[in-house]
Amino acid sequence: MQRTLIVIGLLIAAIGLAWPWLGKLPLGRLPGDIHIVREGGSFHFPIVTCIVVSIVVSVLIWLFRR
Repeated sequence: MQRTLIVIGLLIAAIGLAWPWLGKLPLGRLPGDIHIVREGGSFHFPIVTCIVVSIVVSVLIWLFRR
């Protein structure tokens, strides 16, 4: 359990350090993402981004378990 928490903490720190570069990726702004703007506010649901991230994570997990 301790090792898992340390790895998760290191991953979060690495993502935080890489955020300026990760923010330039088009994730969240892909064609097919739902974005509705009205007078009272806006709603954004990145459905295609969620599907792409899910596929990538699934493939990575599949590769690491082999």
